[in-house]
Amino acid sequence: MMNRINNEFTRFIIVGGLNTAHYYLIYLICYNLLSWHYLASHVIAFVVSMVISFFLNVYFTYRVKPTFAKFLQFPLTQLANVSLSSFLMFVFVDLLGWNGNAAPFAALFLTVPVTFLITGKILKK
Repeated sequence: MMNRINNEFTRFIIVGGLNTAHYYLIYLICYNLLSWHYLASHVIAFVVSMVISFFLNVYFTYRVKPTFAKFLQFPLTQLANVSLSSFLMFVFVDLLGWNGNAAPFAALFLTVPVTFLITGKILKK
């Protein structure tokens, strides 16, 4: 059981790395090239990344069959993530004066464990 959880978490981290890369690329395009507000850039990048994340997680991380019901429930797994990461970005950028390019990485370290637990519960049921 513990080995299975460790393997799932390792695959989750790999998928998370891929998700982070395409999220951050989209974020940088919206924020720097299009000059959108950092929170709008964050939400747009997050939504696109979430759709890709669903398919990577069902096929690679948890190795379960994707269903329309799971696809519809998957955003619920990300609700805590987007809420917490958006709040943290607000704190880091607006309250602490951090650079808008660095804030997503700081938020990431705090949201990954929460997202792993919630995602597993939804996709594996």
